Formats: sequence, structure tokens, C-alpha cells
Amino acid sequence: MARVSPLMILPPVLFAALAGLFAAGMFRDNPDELRSAFIGRQAPEVTPEALPGHAALDPALFTNGEVTLVNFWASWCPPCRAEHPTLHALNEAGIDIVGVNFRDQADNAITYLTDDGNPFVAVPFDPRGRSAVDWGVSAPPETFIVDGDGTVLFRFAGPLVGSDYEQRFLPELEAALGGPVPQPAGGS
Repeated sequence: MARVSPLMILPPVLFAALAGLFAAGMFRDNPDELRSAFIGRQAPEVTPEALPGHAALDPALFTNGEVTLVNFWASWCPPCRAEHPTLHALNEAGIDIVGVNFRDQADNAITYLTDDGNPFVAVPFDPRGRSAVDWGVSAPPETFIVDGDGTVLFRFAGPLVGSDYEQRFLPELEAALGGPVPQPAGGS
């Protein structure tokens, strides 16, 4: 009987294992969704440092009984600029948004909010991205829905625009709010 070398068996076994991993990834429930380890858990801390001239985060905001959005953004980020009108509309509808500015220059961020308006109730400043790492943020923009008791309910990676925003984010926000997103005063 001929002896089979382990080196002959190793490549087909590795190929089968890799093919199995790819197949599992392709057939999961939502292959485009980035899972967050924080869903269902208490929101991680956010840096206490505020962008100069802007409000610091009061941690009690996460436990005041109201739904809060936590948006990670940067002035150098084109998708962040694309979602900015949506953030204004949500703010005008009465939803509190914490805008964590990260991996940014303070002067650039201040100029951006001065020129385009500030939809945030607090603007923590995280120039080294430590809070972003604590929240599991991979790239801006990312937005989290936090329940009134401080529990992270949903993570949305990408800009709050278009059909993805309408089909994935809004239903989650409405579920958290217990009804439709309020219309801003003056309607639209």
C-alpha cells in the first residue's frame, strides 16, 4: 500500500475550509450589515473632551428616558457632509444627536459646524479616535441608536441618506421611538 504524504492532502483540505467560510459569509442573513458587539449592551463611554466652543456630553443624556443618536463624523469625510442635512432634520424633529468628532483637526471641525450648522446637542472631540475604537467604529460616518436607558439598539455604518437610510435606519429608529419619526416644526 502506497503511503500518502500529508503535503498532498493539505491543499484540498485548506481549499475546502476556505470555500466553506466564503459560503457561510455569502448566505448569512444580511451580508452587508456590520454586526456590533454592543447591540443590547450599555453604551460605551465617550470622551469627556468637547470640541472647543461646543457642548460637552453629559453622560446622563444616555439615561434620560429618551432615544439618543450617537453619530461619529469628521470634517474631512465626504459621506459625513452628505448626511449632514439628514442630521439637521432629525434634530429639528426633536431627536437628540451626540456628534462625536474623531480623527479630525479642531479648527476644521469648528469651521465645518460654523458653515453648515450644528445639529448636535453635544460635540465630544476625539482627535485620536479612542472613543471610536471603544464603540467599534470602523470608518465615519457611523450612527448608533441608544435607548433611553443607555442600551445600544442599532448600528448603522455609512451616511444617513438614500434608500439604505430609509429601508434600514428609519425602521429601527421608529421602532426605538415607538412610532414614526416626528416631523420638524413647519412640516416637510
